Amino acid sequence: MNTAIDRSGVFVASQLGYVKNPESSPGFGPAITVSRQTGSGAHEIAERVANLLHEIDPGDPREWNVFDRQLVEKALEEHKLPTRLAKYMPEDRRTYVDDVMDELFGLHPPSWVLVPQMVETVMHLLKNGHVIIVGRGAVAAAARMPGIFHVRLVASLPKRIGRIQARLGLNAEQAGKYVRRSDRGAHRFAHVYFHASIEDDLLYHLVINTDRIPYDNAAGLIAREAREYFKREAILSGASR
Repeated sequence: MNTAIDRSGVFVASQLGYVKNPESSPGFGPAITVSRQTGSGAHEIAERVANLLHEIDPGDPREWNVFDRQLVEKALEEHKLPTRLAKYMPEDRRTYVDDVMDELFGLHPPSWVLVPQMVETVMHLLKNGHVIIVGRGAVAAAARMPGIFHVRLVASLPKRIGRIQARLGLNAEQAGKYVRRSDRGAHRFAHVYFHASIEDDLLYHLVINTDRIPYDNAAGLIAREAREYFKREAILSGASR
């Protein structure tokens, strides 16, 4: 079983060739990945960034789309898997023992089968461009790919707990457990499948503290810097050809 997980991690990190040889990966982006601490406002900010990018380039017929909670459903659809499997594909919330037992009894495919399929869907979306992908290890998978702008959103633990309380209707203790569990899951997901740390600031073009930067300002900053990055990438890629 450990070998299966190792093989899955290798597949996710390098088999598609996007991470090891980014210069040989044609036509990716423009796209944005958003890594976030739970409760830092990622979904709300990503939606605002998509709207701003469309307003900046109204003549562009392609709309920007955000893939966050619906990314799992997109992956299942692409790989013709039943939607009931969605609950088994969060960011590493299930234990290794649960995966082993479910595979032994044939209840559903284990995470080391499902995760590479989801990452393949992420890669297809990044290749097509005009997408903002929140979480799911997208920044680690595409860390060295040209044409992808990477953002990290952070905030203090009390602020994040308060936001989760308000959003999910939880008390402080429940919200604290939710935030810590979700953060641990995201860390494990990146470590197991990408051999990466999502807390490595050098992975990102931009890191924003949403305690200090309001959502609208954060969205404006991301949209502006991403657009400038895409312009530079277009110039560089044109020169290289």
